Amino acid sequence: MRITPPPGPGPGPDETLDQLIGDWWVFQLRGGHRFSTDDLVTAWRGALARPDAQRYLDIGCGIGSVGLYALGMLPSRDVHLTGIEAQDVSYRLVQRSVARNGLSDRVTIYHGDLRDPDVLPAGSTFDLITGSPPYVPIGKSVVSPHPQRAACRVELRGTVVDYAISARRWLAPGGRFTFCMVAADPRIHEAVEAGGFVIVEWMDVIFREGNEPLIAVVTCARKEDPHPPMERLSLTIRDRDGRMSEIYTALRRSFGFSVE
Repeated sequence: MRITPPPGPGPGPDETLDQLIGDWWVFQLRGGHRFSTDDLVTAWRGALARPDAQRYLDIGCGIGSVGLYALGMLPSRDVHLTGIEAQDVSYRLVQRSVARNGLSDRVTIYHGDLRDPDVLPAGSTFDLITGSPPYVPIGKSVVSPHPQRAACRVELRGTVVDYAISARRWLAPGGRFTFCMVAADPRIHEAVEAGGFVIVEWMDVIFREGNEPLIAVVTCARKEDPHPPMERLSLTIRDRDGRMSEIYTALRRSFGFSVE
């Protein structure tokens, strides 16, 4: 049985209000950037990397999907989510979603650029940091006329390397940084090196059985911290006939989604 959203103001004429996880819902633009499998898997691996996290940061948080997914998965109800978002429209949407879900005491969103070291209060550190950066270099793709969709796909405000450098600035000793990127992009390794990280988990995501991995979700530790050897994993979303895999079906069910 599908649950209904919490009471409150509804979406505007060009917006939708959609179930994200459990009884949490988010506002999205009908023709804009919308939450995706990338967001869900990034949040899942991040939450598993530091299930004991109390201070959690999502950089470039967009409409809040990665951050709220992970917040809902982390077992402690005392976890505080901090987000950084530069786009006005996405910042307004996530603020409304936080309020609509009654999460204002557990979530703080800062309006600014993740590359700015002063965007967060001095001394801020986090046990877990996630990021789902844009993945297309400027000049390598047609830029969408929709500004929100454009900035979420094309690297208009920095690259995965900038995400890693920013994450390093705020990651506490023993913390984990989890991010999503095109699996074949060599800049994954450039970002890890630039941030002073070491990879502890690499998950290839195969959207249809038999195809090459489209994205990778990478979890890192600070290079100087004790860390386990890298574990290489893979997740197949659908089999050759288009049916959801058992593990992805179970993951979606755990988030409260229909799998019919």
